Amino acid sequence: MSSVTATAADAGTRRIKDWDPEDTDFWTLAGARIARRNLVYSVLSEHIGFSIWSLWSVLVLFLGPEYHIDAAGKFMLTAVPTALGSVLRIPYTFAVARFGGRNWTVFSALLLLVPTVLAGIVLRPGVSYGTLLAVAAVAGVGGGNFASSMANINAFYPQRLKGRALGVNAGGGNLGVPVVQLLGLLVLTTAGAGHPRLLVLVYLPLIVLAALGAALRMDNLTGARNERGAMREVLGDAHSWVMSVLYIGTFGSFIGFGFAFGQVLQVQFHAQFDTPVKAASLTFLGPLLGSLSRPLGGLLADRFGGARVTFWTFAAMALGAGVVLEASRQHSLALFLCGFVALFVLSGAGNGSTYKMIPAIFRARARAEIAGGTSPAEAEQRSQRRTTALIGVAGAIGAFGGVLVNLAFRQSFLETHNGQAAYLAFLGYYGLCLVATWAFYLRRSAHRLPGV
Repeated sequence: MSSVTATAADAGTRRIKDWDPEDTDFWTLAGARIARRNLVYSVLSEHIGFSIWSLWSVLVLFLGPEYHIDAAGKFMLTAVPTALGSVLRIPYTFAVARFGGRNWTVFSALLLLVPTVLAGIVLRPGVSYGTLLAVAAVAGVGGGNFASSMANINAFYPQRLKGRALGVNAGGGNLGVPVVQLLGLLVLTTAGAGHPRLLVLVYLPLIVLAALGAALRMDNLTGARNERGAMREVLGDAHSWVMSVLYIGTFGSFIGFGFAFGQVLQVQFHAQFDTPVKAASLTFLGPLLGSLSRPLGGLLADRFGGARVTFWTFAAMALGAGVVLEASRQHSLALFLCGFVALFVLSGAGNGSTYKMIPAIFRARARAEIAGGTSPAEAEQRSQRRTTALIGVAGAIGAFGGVLVNLAFRQSFLETHNGQAAYLAFLGYYGLCLVATWAFYLRRSAHRLPGV
C-alpha cells in the first residue's frame, strides 16, 4: 500500500519513481488510472503528429496546373516526409528514457509547429518544386512521434494488456491520417483548391493544445532508462529483422497507401476523379477503417497470439492485393475500392498484431533467462529495454516501407501509366511475410518462442 501511495504522490508532481504494472494490487489501486491518463494524452499528441506527417498527402490535391507538378512529382512530395519520419523514429524512441515521456511529448508536439508554419508560408503558385520538396520533408518530424509514444506507453502497461494498450495508442494516432484528409475535403468543398493555407491554420491551435495537455497531465517514469548496448543487441538478433520485415508489410502498407491513395485514384481513374474534391471524398475512407481496425488486431493478438493473427492477416492481404490487381486490369472502380479498403483494414489489424509480437518475443526470452538463473527483476528490465529498442528499429524500417510504396507507385505509373506492377509487387511481398511468420513463429521446432 505504501508504494501505491508514494507513486500517486509522485504522479502529482509529474514524476513517478516506482512503477510496477505487473503488481496486480498496485495496478488496481493506482497504476491503471495513471496509465490510462497518460494513454489519453499520448494518443492526442500522436494523433496530431500523424496529421502533420500526412499533411502533404492532402496538400498535393491543392496543387493544380498552376504549380506545374506532374503525378510523379506529387508522389515524391508524399514520399519525402515518410522517409524523414522513418529515420527519426529511432532517436525518438530513445528520447523517452533520456528526457522523460512527458517532457519529450511536449517538445515533440511543439516541434510540429515548424512544418505547419513553413507550409503556410510557401504554398502559393510560382513556388519552386525544390522548396516544396524541402518543406514537405520537414513534415517528417510528425512521423517520429509515433515511436516515442509507443515506447512511452509500452512502459506504463503490464504484459497482459500491452496488445490492447499499444493498439489503442497506435490506432488513435493513425486516425490523424483520415482526419486531416477529411479536413482537407472540407476546405476543398467550401473554400476551393486555391486556399490550402486554411487547412494549415486549423492545426496551429491544435498543436499548442496537445503540447499543453501533455505538460499538465502526463508523467515521467524516472525508472525508465536506455540500457547500454540494447540497440546493439537487437540489431544482432534475427528476430528483430524478421519483425522489421513484417512491419514493412503492415504499417508500411498502411502509411504508404494512406499517403498515395488520393493520387492513385486521380491518375488511374481520372474520368471518375477529375477534380480534387472527388478524389478527397474517398481518400479518407481507407485510412479511417485501417486506424479503427488496429486496436482490434491488438485485442485478437492478446487472445489468440500475435503470430497467428499476423499469419492470417498476411494471407488475407495477399488476397486483397490480388483483387486490386484484377480490378485494375478490368478497370473496375467498385472492385478496386473494395480491394483497397480491405487492404487498409487488414494492414491496420496487422499493425496491432505485429506490435504485440515484439514485447512477447522478449518476454519469452526473459522466461528462459529466469530459468537459467537470472533474477526476475533483471530479466524483466532487460526485456523492457530490448522491447523499446526494437520498437524503434521496427518502427523506423516499417515506416520506410511507406516510402517504398510511394516509389513503387511512382515507377509503375511512369513506365506503364497504371499501378499493376506495384500491386503485383505488394502481392509478392505479402506472400513473403506469410512464409516468414510461419517459419519463425508458427512452425513446430525447437527454436520456436512460446507465447509469441
